[in-house]
Amino acid sequence: MSLRRAGVCAVLVGSQLTVVPALGWQHWGGDAGGTRFSPLAQITPSNVDRLVPAWDYHTGDLQSRPPAAALRTKFEATPILVEDSLVFCTPFNEVVALDPGTGVQRWRFDPKVGDGRRPANRYACRGVAHWVDERAPAGAACRSRLFMGTVDARLIALDAQTGQPCAGFGSDGEVRIDISKDLLWPGEFQITSAPVVGGGVVVVGSSIGDNVRVDAPRGTVRGFDARTGALRWSFDPLIHDGIAAGHANVWAPVSVDEARGLVFLPTSSPSPDFFGGARPGDNRHADSVVALRIESGELAWSFQTTHHDVWDYDLPAQPTLARIDAGQGARDVVIQPTKQGFVFVLDRDTGAPVWPVEERAVPQGAAEGEVLSPTQPFPTHVPPLLDQRFAADDIFRAVPRVLDSSCDDQLAPLRNEGLYTPPTIQGTLLFPMTGGGVNWGGAAFDPVHQILYANVSRAIHIVRLIPRAEADGMTPPRGVDVGLQRGSPFAVTRVVAMSKLGLLCNRPPWGEMVAVDLKAGKILWRSTVGTTEDRAPLGLAFKWGTPLVNGVVVTAGGLVFTGAMDAYLRAFDAVSGQELWQGRLPAPGVANPMTYEWKGEQFVVTAAGGHSEAGTSLGDSVVAFRLARDGEGLSLWSRTIDRPGGRFAAGALLAAGVLAGLLVALWRWRLRRV
Repeated sequence: MSLRRAGVCAVLVGSQLTVVPALGWQHWGGDAGGTRFSPLAQITPSNVDRLVPAWDYHTGDLQSRPPAAALRTKFEATPILVEDSLVFCTPFNEVVALDPGTGVQRWRFDPKVGDGRRPANRYACRGVAHWVDERAPAGAACRSRLFMGTVDARLIALDAQTGQPCAGFGSDGEVRIDISKDLLWPGEFQITSAPVVGGGVVVVGSSIGDNVRVDAPRGTVRGFDARTGALRWSFDPLIHDGIAAGHANVWAPVSVDEARGLVFLPTSSPSPDFFGGARPGDNRHADSVVALRIESGELAWSFQTTHHDVWDYDLPAQPTLARIDAGQGARDVVIQPTKQGFVFVLDRDTGAPVWPVEERAVPQGAAEGEVLSPTQPFPTHVPPLLDQRFAADDIFRAVPRVLDSSCDDQLAPLRNEGLYTPPTIQGTLLFPMTGGGVNWGGAAFDPVHQILYANVSRAIHIVRLIPRAEADGMTPPRGVDVGLQRGSPFAVTRVVAMSKLGLLCNRPPWGEMVAVDLKAGKILWRSTVGTTEDRAPLGLAFKWGTPLVNGVVVTAGGLVFTGAMDAYLRAFDAVSGQELWQGRLPAPGVANPMTYEWKGEQFVVTAAGGHSEAGTSLGDSVVAFRLARDGEGLSLWSRTIDRPGGRFAAGALLAAGVLAGLLVALWRWRLRRV
């Protein structure tokens, strides 16, 4: 079988043959290792200004569901291209197959997920997985099949050509993960990320409600027979040794190295997140990259990125499997970005750091009953992707302090000793916030140029421990997240630090794309991603960036594509970081984009449905762009950046925005004086 027929192609990097994905997009992360790299080069920096909308498909989720459910959605799906169809899942786990060239629906499967589950992490489905049963006869039903985990804890297998359930898998095409006896309510447990398949085994993690209780459900990862649905193995990341905590679940996407027979898990924190008195020690294998043998579930190796986590600094991103030149020849590695902004690079066979990782002393003096780890691991070769300290000089002042001192008032009393300052009753400034740094969108890796690209968020969380006597019966202020942490001496409150004007308290940019030369250990560029256009009065588009949970895709054409919390898909020059193009979307594209070639044309596709937790507008679209054909005019929904007069226009908008902010602040000040 040729490399192209096998779904890969090869490029020469120096004297090394590097394998990269072929012209489709067959896995959630582009390939099984999550590199999010495409060898397509039809769209380039020189012609990206000719991108136009190709089609727009609406799922109908917002109209067909009760408002109480529809308004609790996050459309985070990334389609895959298999069996000549573009396949994705909606937030309510409906699986849809579209014609890749026209966006016309070919088939649709509805698993009948209930509307009233109150899922802890909203209604969300990031994607599906594809697998071909080589033992089955050609043309047999379900020889080519899709797998999806659901919000109501099912693993479903469908025929990839028709969307019909695979009768031989579980019961009528589904396996139910029944842990109902361990749950406080049905929505405490769900599956949000796509399964992975390797060696005839389907691997699924779970998403579990945070900070509810110490004796939380366990974060078990399960491996099922891809043909029958029989449980092959289960793995609990936590070594309990009598401790009561659960979780350390794998809610983020997983990676597979089928040649090695390994699956790579990004595990999360033990429960509860912000107090670990009932779970002493480092809590291995929580907050770790864990490699399991996919056929047996046996532990191969584990590397912990946060010891005894009390900051919710779990691993949110898919481990990226790459081949890099680390200075002594090419080697296979696992690249793991973190919420703190670190990038760990580990040997794929052993888990040993490729470059030194130092254990450094971190702040101590935690709440009563807590025993912190005295040190935390710090990578030394690759610099952090964002600042990890916050000082008073970093407060963002859109207006003079005399008009709005709300950020100073909130932040000054907090304990703030830099990264890993422990949660306290006094209140702790957590920067980066618990949403990252890097979030579930992960990173993209260009195997030709050995460059890593990632989106990062910059925001502050204020975390405060609440003694149990005060917590019981407490009514939280609006906008404050409360975790009861039952079974511990403290509840916790968590809120993003914002001014009275509704602006983040830290200086922009609030969202950035970062490019890193891994071999040199050097950040090549940073570029602000997103504006305030869809959030500010009068549509004022300040280039301050937006928080970014989603990831990017990089192409051999020299472009990096990403969405943001505003309603645009963007293209950046992969070499310089310059923003080159924006494509208007019906709603924010808070999902990872993807790209593929269909009948000689390259398409770029993203889900555009917004993010209810972030307060964006919501939608139910999947949108595709391609280059304009001969004689086809450009669309108002597609525009280039840095047009003549652009700098003047941006300056005028900034001046208008500052004036508007001053007027609002003065108005509020006068009201307080009356």
